[in-house]
Amino acid sequence: MNADTGYELAIERRIAATPARVWQVWTLQLEQWWAPRPWQTRVIELDLRPGGRSCMEMSGPGGEVSVMEGVVLEIVPERRIVFTNAFRAGWIPQTPFMVGLFSFAADGDGTLYRAASRHWDEATMKQHEEMGFQQGWAQCAAQLAEIAEAG
Repeated sequence: MNADTGYELAIERRIAATPARVWQVWTLQLEQWWAPRPWQTRVIELDLRPGGRSCMEMSGPGGEVSVMEGVVLEIVPERRIVFTNAFRAGWIPQTPFMVGLFSFAADGDGTLYRAASRHWDEATMKQHEEMGFQQGWAQCAAQLAEIAEAG
């Protein structure tokens, strides 16, 4: 645990595309990269403003379905996205799992992309880690990079 970040897991990746391009793919093409393949994502709603609803359904190759419902906390276009699943739309509390933080920083002619997940306690952080956080989030970042770099 870090006093500044709490119980955080994170990945970083340099993407050979501008922050504007990476932001565009992140926000407009989420269904194409959000879940590690062969999983698929369906965006139910993504209202990118503070207080906006974030709801996605992920489905696996074996018929597994996972709905992720949350609220957007902060948006800084082409720089930062923060959301939490501690609430669903209308500020209705639900059992929290994490706060997701995504940053897009200019790095020469590319972007340093950082995706982090902060948890309320060590047990939840370890649960997320054991679920395959590093591999899964790194694969999603690779999928995001693939689309952004092709465009």
